Amino acid sequence: MSESISRRTFLKKGLRTLATVTGLSIGGGYYAHNVEPKWLEIKHNIISHPLIPKGFHGMKMIQFSDTHLGFQFQLNDLQAIVNKINQLDPDVILFTGDLMDEPNKYNAQQKIPPVLNQLKAPLGKFCIYGNHDHGGYGSEIYSDIMKKSHFTMLQNTSTKISLLTAEEIYIAGVDDAMLGQPDFEKALSGIPEEVYVIMLSHAPDLADISSKYNIKYQISGHSHGGQVQIPFAGALVTPPYAEKYREGTYEIDSLTLHVNRGLGTTRLPYRFLSRPELTIYEFQAES
Repeated sequence: MSESISRRTFLKKGLRTLATVTGLSIGGGYYAHNVEPKWLEIKHNIISHPLIPKGFHGMKMIQFSDTHLGFQFQLNDLQAIVNKINQLDPDVILFTGDLMDEPNKYNAQQKIPPVLNQLKAPLGKFCIYGNHDHGGYGSEIYSDIMKKSHFTMLQNTSTKISLLTAEEIYIAGVDDAMLGQPDFEKALSGIPEEVYVIMLSHAPDLADISSKYNIKYQISGHSHGGQVQIPFAGALVTPPYAEKYREGTYEIDSLTLHVNRGLGTTRLPYRFLSRPELTIYEFQAES
């Protein structure tokens, strides 16, 4: 590379950085508080593996996560997400934790189930605990809300999704890593060897444990994608158990991990370079 090209590239990067810093100082606060937290991104992931039965070809799962109701994300926002998920017509719906920011302080708990009950998924709705669900004396509050919302709680347990053809896959879930007691052995107990297994774990960094088991895909949240990312520096803050795997899709030995950035915010009512996310997972059976 010539010196002139290198200088030109350096100058372009410098100008971009200057523009970013200037934008943050002038209008970035408004954007990060009012625009990006509402700017939903819908990601589409293909799940393909020899263990996926042919009857599951085309099956669609949708994941939403980390709503943190009561901080910046409110019931009207949840209603909008429910409407969007139903428009996408999923077969399975997954919620990967952190429903309310502070469960024992949220004064509209009774209004959540009527909203979540509108979600339609013929093959089931499943959820796990996040750290905020256990925090604030929230474990029983969260469990009760999700039960009334007709979600199946996967707390160190698993469930089978079966088709009329007798073909099946399994979805397992472990408890939260920060404030719960994740138990992989218990969660996977009774699952046959030669089946496709999906693990739900609020904490993405538990993927290093998942990869040691007969788990093919882990679905996580928790990180918010860093929530606020600084250009050329990365995430402002990453929570424990989301420091290694922050967002997006990773291949870890024979395991695939996807980390959803979530929908709400916590601690700071901002998102920057970390848009809220819904994730669609579509199954493709291999020939």
